[in-house]
Amino acid sequence: MSELRGWKLVCAGVALSSMLLAGCATVDESASQDTSGSSGGGEVAQRINGAGSSFVAPFMDSVAGQLAQEEGIEVNYQSIGSSGGREQFIQKTVAFGASDEPMSDEEMQEAGGNPLHIAAVGGAVVPVYNLEGVESGLNFTGEVLADIYLGNITRWNDPAIAELNPDAQLPDAKIAVVHRSDGSGTTNIWTSYLAAVSPKWESGPGAGGEIKWPTGIGGDGNEGVAGLVKQTPNSIGYVGLEYAVQNDLTYGNVGEQGAFVEPSVESARAAIAAVGDEIPEDLRFTVSSANPQGEGVYPITGLTWVLVRQQMDDLAQCKAVARTAWYLTHEGQELAPDLNYVPLPENIVSRDEELIRSMEAEGQKCYTE
Repeated sequence: MSELRGWKLVCAGVALSSMLLAGCATVDESASQDTSGSSGGGEVAQRINGAGSSFVAPFMDSVAGQLAQEEGIEVNYQSIGSSGGREQFIQKTVAFGASDEPMSDEEMQEAGGNPLHIAAVGGAVVPVYNLEGVESGLNFTGEVLADIYLGNITRWNDPAIAELNPDAQLPDAKIAVVHRSDGSGTTNIWTSYLAAVSPKWESGPGAGGEIKWPTGIGGDGNEGVAGLVKQTPNSIGYVGLEYAVQNDLTYGNVGEQGAFVEPSVESARAAIAAVGDEIPEDLRFTVSSANPQGEGVYPITGLTWVLVRQQMDDLAQCKAVARTAWYLTHEGQELAPDLNYVPLPENIVSRDEELIRSMEAEGQKCYTE
């Protein structure tokens, strides 16, 4: 990187299975259209900037390292939360955004260029807790989780929790509720499920990435929530499965009485498969909002999208974004299970391919095989 002026140091703090990526990414906030190393004649840009979902950050960081080695494209990704990623994408301060909450129609109109939702990976959002003496996974129904986050259930030995966990030694301790403080796609997946199973939640806080929380304290990003739960006795929070595993947090099972499902790559994959027919052509669908059911189906599951424009201004930039999206949805899928993400099913990959192939700039196609 020859130019350092205007670059911002951004720390992701993400631990991967093979190494600790607690480092930082530098992001050029003064020039989102970075075509360094490319000519104006349609060569592929060597660097692109992206921002958004903290849920997907470990996957993005891992794929970016492999992409740089194999394709020579450097992806600088900021883990700033899905809302921030959508906003930077709309403002064109990054080449692509990443979000676990689909763009609204209004956001898509503001962004211009016919925004596309390229599904990058799937994953589970899990209830994590810090409860001394309770190391095995507790069972939760959606209604119990909703009542905890509504402030209706305030102690760990409440009969509603105890009934679901007759063998657990639940303390008579106040529940410290932890939620996201920033606009969050992880929150969208979590609250979409709560709204689907709890009329009180649906008519109260509702579903979405930014809501008015009835109770609790906020953490910034999946990283922040995981850190707060880890350091706060008697706490409960929600994070992507990958963060629970990497931070050695205890996480619970979710379902109905007698049919609780442990979150895993397999049970989250089953959830995506269970709602396959409901996913529209533009892929803008929150899986958890359908409360997917079935044996071995973990319901609090969602997709992360890479947000790109079907019509871009700069061909070199567009080629780099298209190649990155293709790599994420193909070679990158091999990395997903080891990082506790769900590889995309074939029907979604096929739709991704159609969307990526439709990308254009300067009158030319951006992805060519």
